[in-house]
Amino acid sequence: MDIKELKIKKTEDGSATLFVPELNEHYHSYKGAVRESLHVFIQAGLEELSRARKNIRILEIGFGTGLNALLTLDYTYSDPELKVHYTTLEKYPLDLNLIIQLNYTVHSNNTIRELFSDIHQAPWNLVSEITDRFSILKLEADLTQEIDLENCDLVYFDAFAPEKQPEMWDEAIFETIYGAMNKGGILVTYCAKGEVRRRMQRAGFNVERLPGPPGKREMLRARK
Repeated sequence: MDIKELKIKKTEDGSATLFVPELNEHYHSYKGAVRESLHVFIQAGLEELSRARKNIRILEIGFGTGLNALLTLDYTYSDPELKVHYTTLEKYPLDLNLIIQLNYTVHSNNTIRELFSDIHQAPWNLVSEITDRFSILKLEADLTQEIDLENCDLVYFDAFAPEKQPEMWDEAIFETIYGAMNKGGILVTYCAKGEVRRRMQRAGFNVERLPGPPGKREMLRARK
C-alpha cells in the first residue's frame, strides 16, 4: 500500500481526519475522529486497564495522525499515579506540515498543544521522554516485519479496515501480539467483524463485544 494523496476532512464532532482517495478510506470515523478514539482506545482500553495497573506499556498498531497518543498523554493528567510507555508502529509516517493543519488541540491549553508537537517531532526509532510520565517510541514499521517487541499491557489496534489492509488483520498478526502481551493485558479495536473476532480467539484471546462509538454498533475488546 502506497499512500500518495491525502485530504483533510472535518468529522461530525468538529475534529479533523484524513481521507485516502486511492483506498476510499478515512483515518478515523467521519462520525467524529476524537469521539471515536476516546470511546475505543481511552475509555474501553486505557481507562479500563488503569483501574488495576499504574505503569502501563502500550503498543499501538497504526500511529497515523498521532491522535491516540495525544489523548493517552492527556489522560495521564487525570491520574497522577499513571505512567505510560508508548510504542507505536507506522509504516507510512505523515508529513509534519500536514499534521499541523489538523485541529485536535484547538480547544486544548498551550501545554497540550506543545506536547502534541513534541510527539510528532520526536525522532523515529528512539525513545523520547515527552513528560515525566509519558515516553514514546515511534517505529517506522508494521507487524508484517519481524520486530522485537517489549512486553505490552495494552494494545491499540488501529490499522486500516480489514478490506483495505487485509495483511494487518491476519491471524498470525494476532498470534504475534498475544505472544508480546503480559498476562491480563487488553487489546481494543474499532473493528467488530466476526472473522476478526474468531482470529483473535484462535490466537488465544478472550474476546468480548462492546457498544461501538457513534456510527458503529459494536467494537471488540480482547484479553489475555
